[in-house]
Amino acid sequence: MNNKLAVVGMGYVGLPLAISAVRAGYETIGIDLDLKKIDLINQGISPIEDITNEEISQLTRNELFRLTTNFKKIELVNVILICVPTPLGGDRMPDLTILESALISIAQHLNKGSLLILESTVAPGTTRNTLASIIMQNSHLKVNDFEIAFSPERIDPLNLNWGVENTPKLVAGLTPKALESAVQFYSKFVKTIVKCESLEIAESAKLLENTFRMINISFINEFSILCNRLGIDVIKVINAASTKPYGYMPFYPSVGIGGHCIPVDPLYLAHKAKEVGAPHSFIDLADAINQQMPGYFVNQAIEMIGNLKRKRILVVGISYKPNVSDVRETSVEILIRNLKQKGAHVSWHDDLVKEWKGEKSVDLSSEYDLAILATPHDYLDLTKLDDVPILNTRGSI
Repeated sequence: MNNKLAVVGMGYVGLPLAISAVRAGYETIGIDLDLKKIDLINQGISPIEDITNEEISQLTRNELFRLTTNFKKIELVNVILICVPTPLGGDRMPDLTILESALISIAQHLNKGSLLILESTVAPGTTRNTLASIIMQNSHLKVNDFEIAFSPERIDPLNLNWGVENTPKLVAGLTPKALESAVQFYSKFVKTIVKCESLEIAESAKLLENTFRMINISFINEFSILCNRLGIDVIKVINAASTKPYGYMPFYPSVGIGGHCIPVDPLYLAHKAKEVGAPHSFIDLADAINQQMPGYFVNQAIEMIGNLKRKRILVVGISYKPNVSDVRETSVEILIRNLKQKGAHVSWHDDLVKEWKGEKSVDLSSEYDLAILATPHDYLDLTKLDDVPILNTRGSI
């Protein structure tokens, strides 16, 4: 295997991988169709919080790295990492449109003997049954002319302890040769490689990881409602339970689950379970609970200040997670929509996001009837709200 690599998708997954690969000595081509993102990177500006502007500048100055929108550059490499979104469609069903489009573009330029590694999250059986088929339909290659592997991303934005190099990497191959090729590739910049016996084991493990989190976050959200009814501070309950050194790990309440993974991946698993006639009631229930959380906090707002019609409400923090600007699948969107349906005049503040849905972040001030703390970024100075009552969706009473 030579040291020439293409990373398709320069987002939260692909960009950190590209940086790690370049550091390991791989000639790396980053491919993305988002011209705005490419322009930012070329200017030395990081499009994601996980990576500093200095890291981006070092990357773009490195002769081993090139950035392009042209899939024809696939002809220059023999390893391709696919790091594109696999979201839900409007019907909340798995949507592989972006992945399929990327595969078609890759197929037209794929070299014989290349290793194709999927990092995007998919349902069990997708790598085996979909990737090879699309490649062969859109190229002159046969199934034995290229290798297929699956290695699910494990990126946690702004996690200072775990990153690409030290997070154990699950790797599976369509064939033993593909597995060993993928292991050889990742071993140059990932400390711990975990071989999986099949593609389906690796695919299912990724879905299990995030379904576990979704179900437990849903439970703690429901539990927080109970604590609120009883006048108990749920955060103090969680802190007390967390002193147990075994058999427990803390989860925290919120306005709902956001981000690209936790609210999405479990529904890929549920869809597959439905397809094969297996039960998936836990996932359905967890999803339902989290879909209801914005409505619960609208009712909490009504309890605090009465009828919301013409009331001025400020939603503080709209990204899905503290200290990031990522608004993918943010539950705050549903919260704002529900508040507006009740007749409230809704503004929002988030200096990390700045602009969203055609609106701009407003300043924190005392001009509102209620502030709803949805995403508590570290920079926030809530004293600027003065005497405005605050509804904290993060659990404190």
